[in-house]
Amino acid sequence: MTKSRAIGLDIGSTYVRAAEIKYDTKRGTTVEPEVLRFAQVGLPVGAVRDGEVVEPGAVATAIKQLWRENKFSTKEVVIGVGNQRVLVRDLDLPSMPMAQLRASLPYQVKEFLPVAVEDALLDYLPTGTYEGQHGTVVEGLLVAATKDTVLANTAAVEEAGLNPVMVDINAFALTRSVARGPWASRTVAVVDLGARITDVVVVDRGAPRFVRTLPTGGHDITEAIASSMQISETDAETVKRSVGIGMPVPPEYRQAAEAVAQIGHVLVEAVRNTLSFYSMKNPAGGVDTVLLTGGGAGLPGLGQYLSTAARVGVSLADPLGSMKGGAALRSTDPSGAAHQSVAVSVGLAMGAVA
Repeated sequence: MTKSRAIGLDIGSTYVRAAEIKYDTKRGTTVEPEVLRFAQVGLPVGAVRDGEVVEPGAVATAIKQLWRENKFSTKEVVIGVGNQRVLVRDLDLPSMPMAQLRASLPYQVKEFLPVAVEDALLDYLPTGTYEGQHGTVVEGLLVAATKDTVLANTAAVEEAGLNPVMVDINAFALTRSVARGPWASRTVAVVDLGARITDVVVVDRGAPRFVRTLPTGGHDITEAIASSMQISETDAETVKRSVGIGMPVPPEYRQAAEAVAQIGHVLVEAVRNTLSFYSMKNPAGGVDTVLLTGGGAGLPGLGQYLSTAARVGVSLADPLGSMKGGAALRSTDPSGAAHQSVAVSVGLAMGAVA
């Protein structure tokens, strides 16, 4: 039996998180992965802004603490990127070997990019093929990330003494960790609610088909409560969990409820519009259900509010699902916050050993 291990490092807006997983393979069969450990360390305010590292030294310090306080087996990591400067869009190309296809991207996609080709890192994820008028056509997703976005993340990781062996897209990591098991044969929308940004990934039978990054997250709601009630953000976070969204509240929480509703409405409408746009482009295959994950997924009432607005079923995702070791991780976190926050780091690790 051989064992393959990998560590995914998720650099979020308020935390750095790492998950180490192990795959056991025997006789060509790969069993469900085992999560060996997961940990997170908070980041100073402003160290990561809108999903992009702006203070590499502060992020490196947090990563060093993460490794010092936990027993990760290696300094080799898979890191993720995901913000509004990472473009993911549909692109069909003539069939050719993958190396040749990737080499042709700068000439094929320059009119799609908001930056010069030389300032972007390009990749392509094929998702299928079909017979076109002039031969076989490859369906897939173009990925274009600005170089400085990727370099800012890798610089922080390297300053922490780690070796980033692979850079992945957070949306693809979510696909691996969430759209598994009973969801692998359906069309689902994974909605990952971070502190400052929200990723929406439509996954059709295990393959990502559509990705959007929205510029609103759970911490925006916390800030709105703190401002409206003139309280600390720590206290506002507690109030947020008590108030929820679209739920009856006592008079003393009315201001907080209004603040939650204002930001929450913007976020839910953005998600609803994203799902409507996908359904309009794919009339034969709409979204079956929405799976919520991320630190903001546990906001009381959010699932029902989104379900009513988008007219689709909504459930909390289970990124640990059938993974071995998942129950042990749940037992250390009765609130379930880490359970929802683990999705990106686990998915990044899965991408290295899949």
